[in-house]
Order: sequence, then structure tokens, then C-alpha cells
Amino acid sequence: MNSIVEIENLTKDYEVGFWRKKKVRALEDLSLTVMPGQIFGFLGGNGAGKTTTIKILMGLLFPTAGTARILGSDISDVSMHKRIGYCPENPYFYDYLTASELMKYFGELFGLNSSERTNTAAELLGKVGLDEKDWNKQLRKFSKGMLQRVGLAQALINKPEIVFFDEPMSGLDPIGRREIRELIIDLRKKGTTVFMSTHILSDVEALCDEVAILRSGKLAAKGNLDELLSTQGEQQIYEVNLKNITLSQLDGTYIKFENANGVTVHVSDEAEIEKLLSEARSAGGKIVSVQTVRQSLEELFVESSGKDSTVS
Repeated sequence: MNSIVEIENLTKDYEVGFWRKKKVRALEDLSLTVMPGQIFGFLGGNGAGKTTTIKILMGLLFPTAGTARILGSDISDVSMHKRIGYCPENPYFYDYLTASELMKYFGELFGLNSSERTNTAAELLGKVGLDEKDWNKQLRKFSKGMLQRVGLAQALINKPEIVFFDEPMSGLDPIGRREIRELIIDLRKKGTTVFMSTHILSDVEALCDEVAILRSGKLAAKGNLDELLSTQGEQQIYEVNLKNITLSQLDGTYIKFENANGVTVHVSDEAEIEKLLSEARSAGGKIVSVQTVRQSLEELFVESSGKDSTVS
């Protein structure tokens, strides 16, 4: 099966400073592929290079080196854009248009006739969860979450083969997030590929077939999420929950954090458990539970992302 997105050795340098300009590398030799029909999660800390990558794919930035293709066409081929959709992290539209007018405007750009524009606009605004009473309200009166919904709707007006979402859940309340998750799942069922950048790891675990994690502009990890977690989690992790004890009372070099009732500790060696329990008992702590756990996406994300630079 041919890939729908191909990125090869993509590199992007920015010039910063005024008198003495210096180059900052936002992306370095990034290579990855996305297959048709996938929900592909694009992850990384602030400044990892996610938004830079998406803007290059959309033709909003030019790469310093490397190439990229979408739907078999080079990203410089503007005609390819009629087959894709895009919603940026902070969509901005004409303030004095209504949501309905904006959707019809984009529909006309894509060649939809009058009845198609009207029907598609209503269908998509309803799908993204925008109340019908707000369809004819000027966008300048919309909250961030409402604008995000409109942004997602306009990205689908042309029935794209692949959509690029940069932080699609940004500004949405829990109900809105659930509605958009259902929308993204529905897109996959219809065969639409979704390439999405997000910081909300629970959404990635619930939605994504594959993920790529960037670290300082470089690819740190890529693959099927279950395979990545199982590979990274081959070292057994034991989770020990304790109560009546604080972090400061545990001296060992464990991975430990507070929970609602006490302290949770992760150890990788079974022999360490006895040492930990002895230390906890000496401090007056009580054992709540000891269990093995699979590495979480959050842990994989932290290990792969590390400390990133300041370019996003």
C-alpha cells in the first residue's frame, strides 16, 4: 500500500537575532511515512517542531532541506490542496462573517454549488457540535472553543482524503473533546486519513493507530502505539502504593510521586520492593497495593521527548 504522506530528511533552520543573526534548527533530517486510513498522532514537547512540520507540509513555510509528498504530489504542488483539509492550532477567520457564511465561502472556493454549500455547511457545523442558534452569529462573538469547532468544520468542507489537525482539542470542554473524538473516529471509518498533533495523551491512546514523537526537531520514536509501549516496557515495572507517608520520608532513588491518599512508587527490580517496603514501614507508612504495570504513554512521551528547544 502506498503511503499518503512521505517525509524525507526534512530540515528547517530559522534565523534569529537582529544585528548578529544566528541559525536555530527547528527540524533535523525528519523522515516518516503515514499510511492511508490511519489516525496518526504527532507528539512532542513545546518547541519540538510539530507545528513547523505541519506548516511546511501545508506550504506555509519552506524547508531548508529535504522533501515531502502528500497524496503522491510534492508539497509545492498547490493543486494537491483541493484534496486535503487543514485546521491550525489557533484558527483565525473574518470576524464579521457568520459561521454559516464562512462555511459557504469555503465551499464556493472548492467549487460546490449553492445547494451543496448550504447542505454541507449545516451537516458539518452540526457534526462538530456547534449549536444551531450560533450558526448565524458573527465569529467575533465566538469563544475560542466555538472558533475551534468552526475551524474543524471548514477543514472538512471539501471531503478531503487526508486532514491535518494541529491541536484539534485546543480550547474545547470535556463534552466538546468527546464530540471531536467521535468525529475523528467517524472520519477513519469513512477512509479519511487523520494526521494530528496534540498534547492530550489520553486522546492519542484512544484514537491513534501510529504515533511519532519528536525531540528537539528529531524523530525520537515512531510506530504502532501498542508495539512502542510493549517494546519500551520490556523492563518490568512494579507500582507500589503507600499511605501515611510523604515523599520526603523515602530516601531511595525511586520514581515516586504523590497521589490522593499517599505516595505511589515505581521500581524496575523486584528485589527493590523489599527494600522499599522496609523503608516505608520504618517511616510509619502502610502498604495499599503492589502491582505490575505496563509503561504508560505519558512515561514513553517523557522519555522520548526530553527537554526541547524553544521553536515550535
